[in-house]
Amino acid sequence: MALQALQSSGVALRRILSHFPEELSLAFAYGSGVYRQAGPNSDKNAMLDFVFTVDDPVAWHSKNLKKNRSHYSFLKILGPKIITSLQNNYGAGVYYNPLIMCDGRLIKYGVISTSILIEDLLNWNNLYIAGRLQKPVKILAMDENVILRSALDKNLKSAVTTAFLMLPESFSEEDLFIEIAGLSYSGDFRMVVGEEKSKVLNIVKPNVAHFRELYGSILQENPQVVYKTQQGRLEQQINHIMDPPGKNRDVEETLFQLAHDPDCGDVVRLGLSAIVRTSSIRQSTKGIFTAGMKKSMIYSSLKLHKMWKGWLRKTS
Repeated sequence: MALQALQSSGVALRRILSHFPEELSLAFAYGSGVYRQAGPNSDKNAMLDFVFTVDDPVAWHSKNLKKNRSHYSFLKILGPKIITSLQNNYGAGVYYNPLIMCDGRLIKYGVISTSILIEDLLNWNNLYIAGRLQKPVKILAMDENVILRSALDKNLKSAVTTAFLMLPESFSEEDLFIEIAGLSYSGDFRMVVGEEKSKVLNIVKPNVAHFRELYGSILQENPQVVYKTQQGRLEQQINHIMDPPGKNRDVEETLFQLAHDPDCGDVVRLGLSAIVRTSSIRQSTKGIFTAGMKKSMIYSSLKLHKMWKGWLRKTS
């Protein structure tokens, strides 16, 4: 199963996880602190990024406030219900605490409701955490929620189908993985202000093997392509693209409908940009409050510094 490719973890990451309440339906680590990236993001001591998915955010924040009160901004005085309301109803449904020292490492962690994550995985409402999960991550904990596991797998399949619509009839594995990795950055204003311009390439090039592990079984079972694993190439079988049965039009079914449009690639890019632009702006705005003004300024300066380093590398 494709999800099995996600499930690898390290002792250090699990040790950090032990500092938080245990009631997690899913916990994963991602980013340059977990997977090596090319360019200026390759520092092995980079900040570690985590996402914690919880069934009951009010109960989880209540316990975390008792255990890690210093992690929260001034919003901690409002209590777990207000924090959860802010988490669920604004931005991309995630509450981030950045720039936390934990077990000797600088970390950032986001908390999201299980139900909101499932909705994003299936329908790409925000393509925020769903987008993170389209790239290699280290799964640290996962319960037996069958609906969540199915939604995680569906998200990967939808990412593949979307990338196919924007690629020619024949392409390489790396071409495919670059398209997939770029889906959740389409329209993201941070790619203009803050994020290093070559981010997508820096993510994919050192991690092709991890992407192959994540998507290999999906590609081998997909009737739309011939996957030549030895050559690392794929060829689309256009005649296999047809409308699937079913009345519920989730992401994948909508994409199959679009496949008949000769301009489908442009249509898909515009749609993705609209989703990501809105969610990234709202989530970043929310971050000013959830992180606090001081941490927000520090975090933003670190992002801008990485962008500047990337620009200098290109021009030198």
